[in-house]
Amino acid sequence: MAGNSRRQGAVRKAGSKKGATKGSGGKRKRGLSGRGATPPAEMRVGHPAARRAAAAARLKQSKSQTQAARKRAAEGPELVLGRNPVVECLRAGVPATALFLAVGNEPDERVTEAVHYAGERGISILEVPRGDLDKMTTNGLHQGVALQVPPYQYAHPEELVDASRSSDQPGLVVALDNITDPRNLGAVIRSTAAFGGNGVLIPERRSASVTAVAWRTSAGAAARVPVARATNLTRALKAFAESGYFIAGLDSEGAVPLDEFTSTDMPLVLVVGSEGKGLSRLVKETCDVIVSVPMAGDVESLNASVAAGVVLADIARQRRRSQ
Repeated sequence: MAGNSRRQGAVRKAGSKKGATKGSGGKRKRGLSGRGATPPAEMRVGHPAARRAAAAARLKQSKSQTQAARKRAAEGPELVLGRNPVVECLRAGVPATALFLAVGNEPDERVTEAVHYAGERGISILEVPRGDLDKMTTNGLHQGVALQVPPYQYAHPEELVDASRSSDQPGLVVALDNITDPRNLGAVIRSTAAFGGNGVLIPERRSASVTAVAWRTSAGAAARVPVARATNLTRALKAFAESGYFIAGLDSEGAVPLDEFTSTDMPLVLVVGSEGKGLSRLVKETCDVIVSVPMAGDVESLNASVAAGVVLADIARQRRRSQ
């Protein structure tokens, strides 16, 4: 009953104290133990900052994996697609490693010629299902024929100088600035080969490289004309100038019309800019002259590869007449 101090548990043990103990904050009988410094918000589980940090880490990892895959693809073999481009590459002696033919492909004279060249050069000829060839080419525009070529071996800019010195004609090199379309690169390589150029110079960054698309557009000319890569295009142009080259930039706003430009007795570097951006500021300042192509009508500018072909054809005409 109430007030009966003799019932079991009614007597308080010696040394015990009812209620909270000292230092407990009034919540527990024992004192709180320290947990250390408060972690940053991005390290707290469930915190919005932690979720944002985790998402950023996943995005960074995805980008690095994508860049690694692109690097592996760039360093790996390329596929030249289409019957005419494959035959042109084989005629030009492109160092191919395999010729793929779709099973059930209807042969014509181009396929027969491709098989003939591949057999003469000891290139492997492989018949594969058309579906496998579709997967290998991603766009299916192969016409039942694909040629595997190894990664392109770029030359050093100094090798272009050496190649021009061994020629009877004054040196002629085409440099590309801000050209990112491999089709333009391939077309410039083809024009350079057609009009007696010694090589093409491209920067390592912000530039198209010699891929299968460039191989196809060049129609095999990339096997005959060396393409050099420069770490810094401006420094490379200055090195050409020190070797005695005249540096001529090609821009729609150039002060010198092509009709007034002559280059018959001097080694020349023709620098071609993109159709939209034109020549970059530092490259333009490095040039000795800026040439423009006169045009009639309302056309503001030409495609970079077309403009380069027009100028190269005029340079070749001038040099033929001077002989």
